[in-house]
Amino acid sequence: MSDSPSQSALREWQEHMRHPITLAALIGTGAVMGVAGPFETARHLGLGARLLYWLAVCAVGYGIGSGVSHLLSPRLKHRPVLIGITAMSAATGLLISLFILSLNAAVFRWLPETDELATFIGTLFGISWIVTAVLTYAARHQEQNKAQEAPTDTLPALPPILDRLPFEKRAALVALSVEDHYVRVQTLNGQEMILMRLSDAIREVGDTAGAQVHRSHWAAFEQVSAVRREGDRAILTMVNGADIPVSRANIHKIKEAGLLPR
Repeated sequence: MSDSPSQSALREWQEHMRHPITLAALIGTGAVMGVAGPFETARHLGLGARLLYWLAVCAVGYGIGSGVSHLLSPRLKHRPVLIGITAMSAATGLLISLFILSLNAAVFRWLPETDELATFIGTLFGISWIVTAVLTYAARHQEQNKAQEAPTDTLPALPPILDRLPFEKRAALVALSVEDHYVRVQTLNGQEMILMRLSDAIREVGDTAGAQVHRSHWAAFEQVSAVRREGDRAILTMVNGADIPVSRANIHKIKEAGLLPR
C-alpha cells in the first residue's frame, strides 16, 4: 500500500534527521555554541550543562524547522513562494518559541516579562522567516539545476492529451471531468475544455498514475492532497483545490492506491 503524503513526509524527515551529515552538523554546531556560551549561558551554566542545552536547542530547533518544511512544502509548492515561506516560517516560529520558552523555564526558571515577550517571539519568528526563505530558494535552485542537468533521453514521455492543450497549460495532469460533450482537462498550470469523450481522454493520460473514480471523473493519484469519506463514497481534494467524487463502485481503486485504508 502506498503511503499518504503525511506518512511519506514523516519518513523522509526521519531519514534526513538520521543522516550522518545532518547529525554531524547538529553535534558540531551544538558543541561550538556550548563552548562559546552565548546569550549569557556561560554565566549561568557550567560547560557540561551548556553543551547539553545547546545540543538540545540545535537538534530540536532544526528538527522542528525541517519537519515543518517536509510536511508543508508539498502542500504549498503550487502557491506563491512568499506565501509558502510565510506559512512555513510562522509554523516553525510558533513551535520553536514554545520549545525555547519551555526549555528556559525548566533550565533557568526564567520566562520573559510581558513587555519582553513580544520582542522575544518576534525575534524567533524573524529568524525562522529568514532561514526558511534561504533554504526554500536554495532547494528551488538545486531542483532547477538537477532538471537542467538531467539527460533528455531519460525524461518521461508527456501524456498525449497534453498536446491538445495550449502550451502554457501543459503540466502534470490533475483530473479529467465530463461536462456535457466536453472533457475539462485540469493540470497544474490551469484547465481547458476539449470536445471529446472521457474514455478517449483517459486513453491519452499515458503513464500518469490515476484511475476513473466516477462515471464522470478521472483523478491523478499523485495530485491528491486530501481524502474524506462521505458514507459509502468519498471525495478527493486535489492540489489545485478541485473536489473529485469517488463512487461506491470505485472506492476499491483509491484503497488499492493507498489513499484510504483497505
